[in-house]
Amino acid sequence: MLISLELFVMLVLANGAPVVAAGLLKGRWSQPVDGGRLWPDGRPVLGKSKTWRGLIAGCLTCGAFAFLVDLGAFFGLVFGFLSLFGDMISSFIKRRMGLASSARALWLDQIPEAALPLGFAVIWLPMDLWLAVLLAVLFALANILLSPLLYRLGIRRQPH
Repeated sequence: MLISLELFVMLVLANGAPVVAAGLLKGRWSQPVDGGRLWPDGRPVLGKSKTWRGLIAGCLTCGAFAFLVDLGAFFGLVFGFLSLFGDMISSFIKRRMGLASSARALWLDQIPEAALPLGFAVIWLPMDLWLAVLLAVLFALANILLSPLLYRLGIRRQPH
């Protein structure tokens, strides 16, 4: 069960490191991953909140943590990338739906960023699929339930 806790922590790190990096680095290295491009529908591909700074911070943080807990830096880098890629997929879908980057899309905001890296973990580690599904649901519920508290504490910019 320790592996479950470690993977849960990695999901939190992948999604929290970009926020911490943005706070520490302010406007530096804040180029959007989509280069500010618009999709044929006239909306941003991803939006300005998906930055190279955040992608790199999330990947490196997961890589370092995975190295420290003996899962391997490579596993952590890939896990972090997949989590943030899942977040970008969510953003892409939300932009196509006409939702702003700060708009709430229950489950869409949480599941892809947990499902992709946990699917990778099922393939890479000795881990059962049911446990990955459980972790994804627990991550989503924790995100949904704790976000208002993190907002009140000034850690999140949105209450969701």
